[in-house]
Amino acid sequence: MKKVKLEEDAFGQMLWAYYKGKDVSEIWERDDGYISASSSAVRKYFSEYVNWAQHEKRAMESVKGRVLDIGCGAGRHSLHLQKRGFDVLGIDSSPLAIKICRLRGLKKATVVPIEYMNFKPNSFDTIIMMGNNFSLFGGFKKARRLLKRFHRMTSPDALIIAETRDPYKTDNLHI
Repeated sequence: MKKVKLEEDAFGQMLWAYYKGKDVSEIWERDDGYISASSSAVRKYFSEYVNWAQHEKRAMESVKGRVLDIGCGAGRHSLHLQKRGFDVLGIDSSPLAIKICRLRGLKKATVVPIEYMNFKPNSFDTIIMMGNNFSLFGGFKKARRLLKRFHRMTSPDALIIAETRDPYKTDNLHI
């Protein structure tokens, strides 16, 4: 596994700057050339449960047992579940994101890109992929490979709770 250098960790640098109290913006660029920036979007990574969207709150009601938070970012979902008494492991490919999770109090957090997950069978009862992280699958072949891996590392009645967005159903088309 290639280790991410801190200067190449753009997502982590953004989170770190916000964590340190700086004004930052998140920039999105799509393959179709659409570009957008938002300073308010960064706050969402650190938001408390009371400020979450209703669908996120409902999703957390379904969590059970041992939890794997894939793409945990600044750890908001992991920290919420940990406070509720769940055994949670947050993983992210960003070393700075994981550092922030630990500084914010997440007991179990480690740098692991989704492609390199290799957990023992029956390690988790719930996998969460919030914040549009279902898109980490990329495409059909990668999704198929990773879902097979999820199946091996989860209990027989495990749940995958995911959030995503259809990039083709948007008002901000760029042609």
